[in-house]
Amino acid sequence: MRILGSLLLLSFALPAQELKEPYRAAAQKLIDAALKDEGGMEKMAWLCDRIGHRLSGSKGYDQAVQWAAEQMKRDGLENVATPPVKIPHWVRGQESLEMVEPRRQAIAMMGLGGSVATPKEGITAEVVAAKDFEHLKALGREKVAGKIVFFDVPFESYRKSVAYRGTGASAAAKLGAVGMIMRSAGVATRNQPHTGSLRYEEGVAKVPAAALGEEDAQLLSRLLSGGVAVKVNLKMEAQTLPDHDSAQVIGELRGREKPEEVIVIGGHLDSWDAGTGAHDDASGCIAPWQAVVLMKKLGLRPRRTIRVVLFANEENGLRGGNAYRAMIGAEIKNHVAAIEMDGGAEKPVGFGVTANEKAMAQVTAIGALLDPIGAGKITAGGGGADIGPITREGVPAFGLRTVGERYWEWHHTAADTLDKIVPEDFRKNIAAIAVMSYVLAEMPERLGQ
Repeated sequence: MRILGSLLLLSFALPAQELKEPYRAAAQKLIDAALKDEGGMEKMAWLCDRIGHRLSGSKGYDQAVQWAAEQMKRDGLENVATPPVKIPHWVRGQESLEMVEPRRQAIAMMGLGGSVATPKEGITAEVVAAKDFEHLKALGREKVAGKIVFFDVPFESYRKSVAYRGTGASAAAKLGAVGMIMRSAGVATRNQPHTGSLRYEEGVAKVPAAALGEEDAQLLSRLLSGGVAVKVNLKMEAQTLPDHDSAQVIGELRGREKPEEVIVIGGHLDSWDAGTGAHDDASGCIAPWQAVVLMKKLGLRPRRTIRVVLFANEENGLRGGNAYRAMIGAEIKNHVAAIEMDGGAEKPVGFGVTANEKAMAQVTAIGALLDPIGAGKITAGGGGADIGPITREGVPAFGLRTVGERYWEWHHTAADTLDKIVPEDFRKNIAAIAVMSYVLAEMPERLGQ
């Protein structure tokens, strides 16, 4: 069986290696154009600096939809549309956290998305620390009821920390807690709290929840571990309004021979209200969009359609990805691949890919066309939240990968602003998506067939 498997891999690898040669010239043109491009950064500046944050339901989000659709038309994209989608509308309002015992000090915090409010006067309560969910259970109702639970869990990985952000409030409320605070789900920088969504468990009391800046979180940790009683006052005006009628944005470069077959590329247009969502995810919208603009400028119209989708509501609901799946209906069978960029715009290294064995060999060959900019590495396992509804049904999934050196410092914080985008790295992201999507759309046969 091992010999047979090796022979199968070799049979895929040989034609796959030949696959890249017809596209080498076009790939180099796209790379050269991307590395000199100014239009992408101009769009980034407009979206981040002029429109600003784009939380679902906000004025900024609706402005972004209108601007993007109008600009796509000016860029000459085809079939530009703004399909409607109802999105959540959570508003942060004013918020604060103050330590009142053993002394008074303002604590850096941000409410978690979807949190309920406190009473107007806030909640004043003692703080009890939990090292993890098991420790919380061991504390029991006697030590938790009437207090604010502090999940004192240092950031090791987003996957680990996001579990406390997502379900920590309900876990605390089950034991009678009146609130939840946590160390931020991100790398500690300058007492900067990170926000993000929580999920309340049905049938469990909803308590207000917030994330703390790292230095202040460590202060609370030292006091509590030293046996000092800590009392805080938490004030939050957060509210969830009725769902908002909005839209997402679609534009295409129609295929010259097989326009019904589609490669989807894009990211999410919404952002959190901290910062302006430059890395998360303005870059993931603008880079794919600009990749198609460059194809048009170079006269490179592939066999298949490349569809740019700026998805709605990734951050706190995934309504956009689900609405797109519902919109295309049976046409999902014509979706050849989906590429999502939602990991920031640091220097790209390649793509994570979820596809069959033959497709992986083909994509590895395509990736070699990106070796000149260091973005040719293809690894197994890729995709994204917005394309999840279609890729779970078998559409090959691609996720652009970067070095990720500082992304978790900026993610969901007030620091996610345009100045964190390195133009040279951003242009390489445009190049990587341009080459990959163009070849997938130009190949004579569908990927993996």
